[in-house]
Amino acid sequence: MSEDLRLLCEIARRAARAASVAILEVYATQFTVRKKNDASPVTEADERAEQLILAALAKEAPGIPVIAEELAAARGLPAPPPRFWLVDPLDGTKEFIARNGEFSINIGLVEGHRAVLGVVHVPVTNVTYAAAGPGTATKQQGDAAPIAIAARLVPATGAIIIHSRSHSDSRRFAAYRATVPDAQTKISGSAVKFCLVAEGAADLYPRFGPTMEWDTCAGQAILEAAGGSVVTPDGALLRYAKPGFLNGDFIAKGRV
Repeated sequence: MSEDLRLLCEIARRAARAASVAILEVYATQFTVRKKNDASPVTEADERAEQLILAALAKEAPGIPVIAEELAAARGLPAPPPRFWLVDPLDGTKEFIARNGEFSINIGLVEGHRAVLGVVHVPVTNVTYAAAGPGTATKQQGDAAPIAIAARLVPATGAIIIHSRSHSDSRRFAAYRATVPDAQTKISGSAVKFCLVAEGAADLYPRFGPTMEWDTCAGQAILEAAGGSVVTPDGALLRYAKPGFLNGDFIAKGRV
């Protein structure tokens, strides 16, 4: 890990943990749910968390542009800069609304179309996953020291497939599962799915249907640092700074 990326990773980690406090404050109330222009839900927690993260990144890492979900919804999307943060202040808003705890804060950094740094913080469990380069993936419980994590070798049979609770396409998922001998399945919300593959608790995470780059950047950076990969149907690595910051189908994998 370069010294620059190490410092930026710590900045992102602190920003995510500060935003977590605001999210949990709202989570403990009878919060209001509104609809954005695309009909997706948004709450005060999304907005408060994003404001805190934007302020922290502007103060600690001035000069690096930020593409953030709620800011993009309000102002539209700019042309992709050569180096920029991608922020999802509350990934899994539907899980937040359902109060099942399966939501996260995602902060990633893109350089040259690649996800090079990621922090995924899970407010309810106070777990932080982070990475900034090959071999740097860690998991931190609360204020304990971060511990190294690594993806496991995807087994030839009995691989664990993790998929979304809120966005699964059952027909396509069933077809994919049929290609994995004796597959087992788990369900999880948000970018935590990437992190479970990164720590060897799951092997495969297929996603069929569109996502935004801020949904995936931090998780991909962590998984790749842990020895895994995120590939498109043609086998290419999932890239960033695409038109509209829009992803197509992908499969996140442990070591293969």
